[in-house]
Amino acid sequence: MNQDIKINDLVIRFANVNGTGSASANNMFAKAVYRMGIPVTPKNIFPSNIQGLPTWYEVRVSEKGYLGRREGIDLLVAVNAQSMKGDVASVQSGGYLVYDSTKTLSDEFIREDLHYIGIPMMQLCMEHFNDPRQHLLMKNVVYVGALAALLNMEVEVFETLIREQFAKKEKLIPGNLQALHMGIDYARKHFNCPLPVRMERRDLNGNKIMTDGNNACGLGAVYAGATVGSWYPITPSTSVMNAFEKWCHKLRVDKETGKRNYAIVQAEDELAAMGMVLGACWNGARAFTATSGPGVSLMSEFLGLSYFAEIPAVLIDVQRTGPSTGMPTRTQQSDILSAAYASHGDTKHILLIPSTPTECFEMTALSFDLAERYQTAVIILIDLDLGMNDHLCDPFQWDHSKRYDRGKVMSAEELEAGKVFGRYLDVDGDGIPYRTIPGTHPTKGSFFTRGSSRDEYARYTEDGDVYARNMNRLLKKWETAATEMPEPEIVHNDPRNKFAVIYFGTSSYSAQEALDLLTEDDLNLNALRLVSFPFHAKVKEFIDQHEHVYIVEQNRDAQMRALLMQELGIEGSKLKSVLQFNGMPITAAYIHRCIVSDKSFIPQYEEVSLAKMA
Repeated sequence: MNQDIKINDLVIRFANVNGTGSASANNMFAKAVYRMGIPVTPKNIFPSNIQGLPTWYEVRVSEKGYLGRREGIDLLVAVNAQSMKGDVASVQSGGYLVYDSTKTLSDEFIREDLHYIGIPMMQLCMEHFNDPRQHLLMKNVVYVGALAALLNMEVEVFETLIREQFAKKEKLIPGNLQALHMGIDYARKHFNCPLPVRMERRDLNGNKIMTDGNNACGLGAVYAGATVGSWYPITPSTSVMNAFEKWCHKLRVDKETGKRNYAIVQAEDELAAMGMVLGACWNGARAFTATSGPGVSLMSEFLGLSYFAEIPAVLIDVQRTGPSTGMPTRTQQSDILSAAYASHGDTKHILLIPSTPTECFEMTALSFDLAERYQTAVIILIDLDLGMNDHLCDPFQWDHSKRYDRGKVMSAEELEAGKVFGRYLDVDGDGIPYRTIPGTHPTKGSFFTRGSSRDEYARYTEDGDVYARNMNRLLKKWETAATEMPEPEIVHNDPRNKFAVIYFGTSSYSAQEALDLLTEDDLNLNALRLVSFPFHAKVKEFIDQHEHVYIVEQNRDAQMRALLMQELGIEGSKLKSVLQFNGMPITAAYIHRCIVSDKSFIPQYEEVSLAKMA
């Protein structure tokens, strides 16, 4: 089978067994691509169950800088007998399968349209290492070395990464370097290296960094001034608090006294975690928690209290598949409605929707300002793909002259001067009342915080007119917030285009690539990326300019489409859904297929096709 040479445009999938140490080796491979200056995006696809189950790690290499997941595997490293049948089937025709040839590969796994590369990984390890545990661990490094030779990657990059990875365990460096070169030497001796699919050094990454969204959120909370984090462990959000603790330990410990200027509490459940956040924020601290869909369900009662009693709070929701336990280690965008309207009664919560780790950092920092400005809960909606996978992104920037926005907080001097204080009194006409922090004044500015109905001065009442007046004020506050939310990113807006696409979060990577695929078909769509809720006025303006707008989202029930219809009064016939909810990141090819196959789009598509033929 002859193949054209493909440079810096391929997908490599590693099929491993969970708990065998493959994650660090696979991650090292992705980092090596990045160090060679080539845009890369890795996806860790792991089980939610115990050690021993199949796990996969996909690495997309794209000279064009496309960072969404791509369909089609060019090269598969298959070292898991349990998943071998499906793994072999996943490789596209003409692709390569690297396997452990210590044992003969069964005929059932042979395809005539694939190239097979057998590396006796376990045999090599048994010949050179005495410890049985090393056989399993070093096997991973052997196949990384083989890939370095097969794909024309720079050996020095891998050697540097090994030395960096084991800098604190130097005795492990020689063995790992030996295993790396075992794989390199075997591949060079027994195969024509490099393969037609290969890599070449570039300088396309500039000053971009690689990190994950959960780490970025944890750091963003530190820079936002958060001093309290309460949480209950849940996949895939646990590493948010781990990152917060790591960065606090580095940045929030007094150098002279060694005193920690932060508090992190593992609560007994998610409801308690949110209750602790409200208590800390009510007392004037900046506090937050992190969870996923099941946690949002449990926190709904306290989120309602935050809304009604007007207590600031920040929640980072790293979405996974649901409902119930669902698939805890798969990604979705399925908490949109539950987050927007969390709790019973009439509630609405501010949502921030980042698409990159950089935006995770920036929006986490912003969320604390918004929470205190509007005295309400702010929920940051990311997903497992963004939260737990490394992404190429811009370096984080921070303006050290920035001052935190604490909102309308009445001071002791203002109270002493006789300024009228009503905790739920709208004195500025924007729906936002003034608050006091406990202990501000010895006799003035106190109030009783309650979740039951009250008047403008926080006095309990069941007068329906007073209750309605308060609810209308809360709605006015919401309308004020809508004018100050981050603006959507209008990617393209040609007035000649009748069709458009709206996307958000990690769907953005593939949606932007899909737009290029459509352009290659001479089908030009305008595009807008949502970043916040309540929706900025520009969102409705954009939709109103078009006949049909495709809403790309990763859930079954078109939740963002429903939210747009509900909040903006958009007719359902105008909004068309592009939905994927199988737990895997959506692809550009899938979005492209959905749009060009849509019946309302066919007339324009056929018109363009006829014009091309002419």
